[in-house]
Amino acid sequence: MRELNLYEIEIPDGLPAYKACGGNQGGGDDTETCPTLREVPGVDGGLWIMGDTKRPGAELRFTTVELLNAGIDPARFDKAV
Repeated sequence: MRELNLYEIEIPDGLPAYKACGGNQGGGDDTETCPTLREVPGVDGGLWIMGDTKRPGAELRFTTVELLNAGIDPARFDKAV
């Protein structure tokens, strides 16, 4: 059985992205770097894309299990980008 390569999956346009800000600049304004998180529907095992508001296009992809094992809680990402 072939292992799933998350980076080979085509990502549909228009997925909502959510961000979690706070801590590195204290204000949540445009000077603050915020991680972003998008969920891609319809992928067995789940597919989550983590990015950075200061580096558009840079991303890491996780399955749901990997995301949770990394201690990343999607519920903390509540501000739509």
